[in-house]
Amino acid sequence: MSGELVVGVSGSPSDPSRTSTLVAATVARMGQEIEGARTETVEIGPLLADLGAAWSREAMAPETVRALELVESADVLVVGSPAFRAAYSGAFKLFFDWVGQYDLVDTPVLLTATGGSDRHALLVEHQMRPLFGFFQSTTLPLGVFGNERDFTKREGGYDITSVDLELRIDQAVRRAIPIIRGGFATAGAADVRRPADF
Repeated sequence: MSGELVVGVSGSPSDPSRTSTLVAATVARMGQEIEGARTETVEIGPLLADLGAAWSREAMAPETVRALELVESADVLVVGSPAFRAAYSGAFKLFFDWVGQYDLVDTPVLLTATGGSDRHALLVEHQMRPLFGFFQSTTLPLGVFGNERDFTKREGGYDITSVDLELRIDQAVRRAIPIIRGGFATAGAADVRRPADF
């Protein structure tokens, strides 16, 4: 594996954001494991007005289109959302509503989420995993959830200050790597056929 594109997506409308901190840390850890990986992160918050107002991609600003294309071209995705009403954020859903239905087929996706307490931890399994099942992505075995206690606020952002969360990130990435490596080895072997338009 070398030169692969690892893209993080933070579905938080807030800045600074615990979710963005978690996504960035997970992308960085993934980048350490994939030799020569290129890493990028998409922050959905600044794109929200454009995503909500556009009626087509042609009507979107170039930075919004670039963000969508970056996600669609990723070799590995790390996605994250804060918990809102026991589900992922509307910002997160709005962004992925614009992603091509067949552009994430077989793409490995590591799921992450943040919430005020551990009561929200099942967001990863009950909300996020089915969404990427729709895209026919390869959702990786372990998701990562962080609660408020795992972060410390500093000027301009948050730091992960929980050893447990750092260990969960490390474990999720290590469990993911053999699956990702296997996917890279067989990339292009499968003929993914899109259903005919009706």
